[in-house]
Amino acid sequence: MTETVDLRKTPLHELHLSLGARMVPFAGYEMPVQYPAGVMKEHLHTRSQAGLFDVSHMGQVIVRAKSGRYEDAALALESLVPVDILGLSQGRQRYGFFTDDQGGILDDLMIAHVNDHLFVVVNASCKTADVEHLEQHIGDVCEIKILDRALIALQGPRAVFVLAELWADIAAMKFMDVAQCRLHDVACLVSRSGYTGEDGFEISIPVHKATEIVSLLLEHPDVSPIGLGARDSLRLEAGLCLYGNDIDTATSPIEAGLEWAIQKTRRTGGTRAGGFPGAERILNELSNGASRRRIGLKPEGKAPVRSHAKLYADMEGSTLLGEVTSGGFGPSAESPVAMGYLPTEFSKPGTQVFAEVRGKYLPLVVTALPFVTQTYKR
Repeated sequence: MTETVDLRKTPLHELHLSLGARMVPFAGYEMPVQYPAGVMKEHLHTRSQAGLFDVSHMGQVIVRAKSGRYEDAALALESLVPVDILGLSQGRQRYGFFTDDQGGILDDLMIAHVNDHLFVVVNASCKTADVEHLEQHIGDVCEIKILDRALIALQGPRAVFVLAELWADIAAMKFMDVAQCRLHDVACLVSRSGYTGEDGFEISIPVHKATEIVSLLLEHPDVSPIGLGARDSLRLEAGLCLYGNDIDTATSPIEAGLEWAIQKTRRTGGTRAGGFPGAERILNELSNGASRRRIGLKPEGKAPVRSHAKLYADMEGSTLLGEVTSGGFGPSAESPVAMGYLPTEFSKPGTQVFAEVRGKYLPLVVTALPFVTQTYKR
């Protein structure tokens, strides 16, 4: 980072500094990578109690049909994603992704049905391009509005108990439910979701009330602030993709193992099959398989294998197979963990491959994802 880089700040920036956070540049923002407790303790605290993350750098977007009809907004968005949006019930959300004409992934996102409109959360690094994409393709029938709000995630087994002290009805929410509520008399939008593999919530808060709400949550003995370092190790253990690492425009949803997010109605033979960018390739791969797959990897030793490490079929490094896209130490798994891509014939759990690390070829075993048990409230 140079002095000329103009990093944006989230509404919680001053609070992070007061908590002793180490700040780093991330997706054009100055973000906390860790607090004084350190990444390991933050990770384990989230798994055992409740971790609070600032994710205000992400884009919060309203998509509303100019007709005022939810159905029109849903069908418009379906022209850009291979997901059933029309069948999404009020107060529910789905994971999805924008695809391009070649079947690659432009971004992954969360899509919620809130009253007469869609509430869409997109990645920070892609949000400008995503809004332009929406405006260009469906702006004639939909109003696209970026919200200026804070966004936090409260994740872990104690999260529901912490929030239930503020709003008792939150305990009745299921995984991927979305609800409007008042926390400390502040109107918030809450979803029972997150990106750690743990039960938890994401909360959209008016900017002027963000520090107040977060400070009150942090007063609870079960809640600790968590930075980007632990957020990354938590999502990796949970087998969740990071855009720009594990998925991008060179990756199809089927290669990435995300076919579960494409509902039957959008598949071949479905009532609204196809009609999204890259449909020919994606539907073909759904029917016939992809040539490569995202897989879990466990190094046989104690040394982590990092992203971009090349993967080989042999310990001499003569047959290149693919590469690691995310890797590190998994504090809850108590071992190094990684994800990457291999040809489909090498993707079966138990297959041994070798990663090149500083001129040596380290053995890894293909492993089923996730590395830890997910605890979402179904």
